Amino acid sequence: MMKSVCMRYAKDEMEAEDILQEAFISVFKNIKSYKSEGALGAWLRRITVNKAIEQFRKNKTLQKLSENVGYLQADEDFEITVLNQLNLDDLIAKIATLPVGYRTVFNLYAIEGYTHKEIGEMLKISPGTSKSQYSRARNLLNEIITSEIEADKIRLNYAN
Repeated sequence: MMKSVCMRYAKDEMEAEDILQEAFISVFKNIKSYKSEGALGAWLRRITVNKAIEQFRKNKTLQKLSENVGYLQADEDFEITVLNQLNLDDLIAKIATLPVGYRTVFNLYAIEGYTHKEIGEMLKISPGTSKSQYSRARNLLNEIITSEIEADKIRLNYAN
């Protein structure tokens, strides 16, 4: 389960395995600080996500967008028109093609469930920048998926 979390943030499987290894080293070093008040899986996930974010900072691959970029309103029909046509593996593969900054914010917000304020604190960006990156990630993901659907329709029409 934690490797799949790492794969959402890493550029390849080797980097995901490195992040996972660092996360588990951190878990073993800090196991005494775990309070059994919450789920162990949630604690592990939080450490893993934090290690993934640290990796981005180390590699300086996280893109910085201007804080003056306004929040773009996301297409409300996105989930209905596009996501219903994909299975989970296809969606994860499409998300992996997003630029690293967009992908990180998209994963943290849409998949991990963090707020834009929390994302801003983790990534050292403003909540407005987080919202903007999330919106742009959704729009780009929509374009990627829609263009592939259109190409498939053209291929089907051509075959018939």
